[in-house]
Amino acid sequence: MTDPTIVILAGLACMLAAAMIGCAIMMLRQSRAQQTERHMADLTRLQSEMVGRLQAMGETLSGRQAELARVVNERLDSVSHRLGQSLETTTQQTVERLQTLHERLAVIDNAQKNLHDLSAHVTSLRDVLANKPARGIFGQGRMEAIVQDGMPKGSFAFQHTLTNGKRPDCVVFLPDQRPLVVDAKFPLEAVNALRAATSEEARKDAAQRVRQDVLKHVADIAERYLIPGETQDLALMFVPSESVYAELHDGFDDVIQKAYRARVVIVSPSLLMLAIQVIQQILKDARMREAADLIRTEVVRMVDDLARLRERVLKLQQHFGQANEDVRLILISADKIEKRATRINELEFEGGEAEDGSGVIIQAPMRRRLEAGE
Repeated sequence: MTDPTIVILAGLACMLAAAMIGCAIMMLRQSRAQQTERHMADLTRLQSEMVGRLQAMGETLSGRQAELARVVNERLDSVSHRLGQSLETTTQQTVERLQTLHERLAVIDNAQKNLHDLSAHVTSLRDVLANKPARGIFGQGRMEAIVQDGMPKGSFAFQHTLTNGKRPDCVVFLPDQRPLVVDAKFPLEAVNALRAATSEEARKDAAQRVRQDVLKHVADIAERYLIPGETQDLALMFVPSESVYAELHDGFDDVIQKAYRARVVIVSPSLLMLAIQVIQQILKDARMREAADLIRTEVVRMVDDLARLRERVLKLQQHFGQANEDVRLILISADKIEKRATRINELEFEGGEAEDGSGVIIQAPMRRRLEAGE
């Protein structure tokens, strides 16, 4: 064959090879395009799944937050309602007690005024109480009036029968349920004799009589009405005359001391009123302590509820922390996927430049050969 024929055949062969290479390149590009489409579809599916999971997690967290808010609001409403009821009840009781106190003070003031008016018309206690039964009735009646005016109903009793069968004039029940005995005695005859004494000898005899009468009353009260474990450790001997009481305290200190040692306290009307007020305050304090125990019990229950609420909030905080950790890990995975997708895109772009360059490298010799053949 001649040289021109060989050149032509060689050119045809080069053209055929170039066509085959172009077809191969096109097929490779199509395959890579399909793979890229599949990768993009997978990425789209993963993104959709992640969006769905994030939405589900967001709905779950919203639901838990709403439930927590509802539980906290219910607890706060319950605690506020209980405190409001307790404060309202305490306020109402305080107002009622103050009203009762004012009423009783008004009664006491009225009684004192009546006694003052009565004392203005009495010329002599000796003339009014000339006999012993009258003195006993007067002393017991005055004691009953003072006790009734100062003590609430049910906290005292007149002619209460003790276990030994004795019946004192009055008993006042204290918070420990042991009664305090109050018995009225009126040693007026001996005191009047002492006042009427004109000589030193008569005065000594009258003073000895006063000592004997008062100590006999003290011994009777201590023996009859002081029962260990049943009554209080001391009793009150009520003397219904302030002047007689003052006479005893001024001139017979030894009698007062012996009475103290016998656990019998001699009191006048004013001192009995003071003792009744002290006892009333003791009873009020006992009732307030009972109310304080109830309030303390409710506060303890409220503290327990708050402790349980704190535990539940801590558990919920742990759930939130786990959810936040899951979200963080999901975001890390999403970042990795995004980086991998970016790398895939960069690899595809670099491969396209290499393919174009190789085409140029392949086509350049072919053109040079055609030019040389021409």
